[in-house]
Amino acid sequence: MEDLKVLIIGHTWPEPKATAAGGRMMQLIQFFLTHGYSISFGSTANNIDKGADLDQLGVQSIKLLLNDQSFDTYLQQLKPDIVVFDRFITEEQFGWRVTEFAPNAIKILDTEDLHSLRLARKQALEKQTVFTNKLWRQHQHTIREVAAIYRCDLSLIISEYEMQLLTKELGIPASQLLYLPYMLDPLEVEETKDWLPFEEREHFVFIGTGKHPPNVDAIKWLKMEIWPLIKEALPATQLHIYGAYLPQAVKQFNHQTEGFIVKGWAEDANMSMSRAKVNLAPLRYGAGIKGKLVLAMRQGTPNVATKVGAEGISGYFQNQGCANDDAMEFAKQAIDLYTNKRQWSAIQLKGLNAINQQFNKSVHYTSLNKAIVHLQTNLSQHRIQNFTGAMLMHHTMAASMYLAKWITAKNT
Repeated sequence: MEDLKVLIIGHTWPEPKATAAGGRMMQLIQFFLTHGYSISFGSTANNIDKGADLDQLGVQSIKLLLNDQSFDTYLQQLKPDIVVFDRFITEEQFGWRVTEFAPNAIKILDTEDLHSLRLARKQALEKQTVFTNKLWRQHQHTIREVAAIYRCDLSLIISEYEMQLLTKELGIPASQLLYLPYMLDPLEVEETKDWLPFEEREHFVFIGTGKHPPNVDAIKWLKMEIWPLIKEALPATQLHIYGAYLPQAVKQFNHQTEGFIVKGWAEDANMSMSRAKVNLAPLRYGAGIKGKLVLAMRQGTPNVATKVGAEGISGYFQNQGCANDDAMEFAKQAIDLYTNKRQWSAIQLKGLNAINQQFNKSVHYTSLNKAIVHLQTNLSQHRIQNFTGAMLMHHTMAASMYLAKWITAKNT
């Protein structure tokens, strides 16, 4: 695979120190580097201060323009073997151009998480209604996202729950999907010896970027309902809130005497997490796998989460009673975990097992590489079997393509 080229079209430039999505993207980049691919990464977004140094990794960075023929020319010159779309929005923007100007390139969609699921859950929360799969099926973003999945040759799904939702609820063929959670190096015993013990840890922690609305909602819920209950039971404790791009509304929650400390961006999130005794993740809506929970597991810090927060991490929350959507119950579980060394140690061990089993990089590297090799040798047959994808692409080429060309002509 030494001569193979992959083009990654990013919704944003990867920020692994600021967002879980950035960490996920860097894992994919590392996969392709490990397997000898030449990588180009392009995005329409502006460069950012906290972005990864792609040049240092040997990844070519390209600034892309929307509705511009320069991308068509670039595709024809690059001749990529694989094009990876970062979230369904980039497939909507560039998918038809890839089909027209790089027809033999394997098209892979990295969903990151099902955005439609997150948005449907948000809608239910705002309307104070119970979320149902029917509500998700009827959401306009579900139609758009699933259409993008069909138009691609392979879609990477980060959560087991979302795999079941797509295959069982919508009947999407398993051949179109690949379960690919976080891909992490196993934790060796020597590494865990550096973990601070129960007695040397203190305080609660929450880590999450302010660009992600579910994080902002979670912080507000913590401030208004959950933290007062914890503080009453454990008056000496503090809650440290870390996150890049926190809005002013969150920064104003900082209150030293209440022990609610808004610290902002953590340059070393691992260090901040490793000193805390318990990680709180009261996410009332969302999708995918929550990076903050995985970060905590890697640092030996037990989690308390909602059911949405716990979703997609098989085994870790099972039978431990640390996933609840009621503020009073959530607070009780956090207090119990903070004060019960035996329970704390048992959940820490579960986190270690999850990292080494569910997120084992070697296992998922093999799975992804096998899927790509299969497509490389069977792409024509694979596309013949995907009639729905061909139909959707036909209509996209007949509609979006000509709209984009009209915009291009109008701007020249």
